[in-house]
Amino acid sequence: QVQLVESGGGSVQAGGSLRLSCAASRSSIRFTCMAWFRQAPGKEREGVASIYSDGDYTRDGTYYADSVKNRFTISRHTANNTLYLEMNSLKPEDTALYYCAAAWDYCYNPPARSMSYWGQGTQVTVVS
Repeated sequence: QVQLVESGGGSVQAGGSLRLSCAASRSSIRFTCMAWFRQAPGKEREGVASIYSDGDYTRDGTYYADSVKNRFTISRHTANNTLYLEMNSLKPEDTALYYCAAAWDYCYNPPARSMSYWGQGTQVTVVS
């Protein structure tokens, strides 16, 4: 059993920035696949970004949804296994509950159902 905890959400005005963080209950655990999802009221949960790394480097890479490409950056801190989502130029349509998720399999734009571990979500609200 692994617990993921998101933080960094909040309310910002359009055009602003936020950095979300996701930490595992055991910092020594290094997932190969980590991703951010978001869900707005009345909408389906959607993948925002994912990052894969397994020490092989041949398949390492990141994915971004078209809606956030060039505005969001997914990264991970090697030392403490913390996942980040840097969000810039935020828009009202980015408003959602953001979840981090992790798995041990290869991933590139993984479906939500493929993820093994989830955080409880952190709310991001962008106002105009």
